[in-house]
Amino acid sequence: MTIYDLKPAFQNLLRPIVRKVHAAGITPNQVTLFTCALSIGFGLFLFCSSARWFAFFPVFLFVRMALNAIDGMLAKEHNMKTAIGAIYNEVTDVVSDGFLYYAFIQFSFIRLDLLFFVIFFSAVTEITGLAVLLNGQPRQYAGPMGKSDRAFVFSVLAILIAIGADSEKLYNGILAAVAVLLCVTVFNRARKSLKSP
Repeated sequence: MTIYDLKPAFQNLLRPIVRKVHAAGITPNQVTLFTCALSIGFGLFLFCSSARWFAFFPVFLFVRMALNAIDGMLAKEHNMKTAIGAIYNEVTDVVSDGFLYYAFIQFSFIRLDLLFFVIFFSAVTEITGLAVLLNGQPRQYAGPMGKSDRAFVFSVLAILIAIGADSEKLYNGILAAVAVLLCVTVFNRARKSLKSP
């Protein structure tokens, strides 16, 4: 069970907005690229900002999650899928995560090696989820540390930073747990690809 499993209920809430976006002539690829640009900009902004601005990190991730759902629903439910759109969708997610999570590097109480490992293995989990396609299996989203779960954890870290918590043990303990769970996630996604169709 991961946060990703809540996606259908979230999509139902967004469906009226998706219909309006479609009526306005906006394409899924435009939403995808806009979301990526917004994520890069916000990540760079946080990198150059004080700790108090990290209070907005969870809000931004919620908006990003909504935009990601909207582009997918536009593509699937309004017959707007494109080959380049599939590439945009996967690549921009990894790029966006990297810029957003890299902003945490500025805090001395966070171990850089742990942060870099989490950023790197976050990308590996997504690559593994795609690699299973080579074995004739569907795209894998197995947890326990998928994209939505990582967003939740980093939102918690951002709130702790915004309120002034500076315990090295707290932050690095959380990141260490995330690192372990990312390895488990890679294993789970790879294991599913080895199952018979």
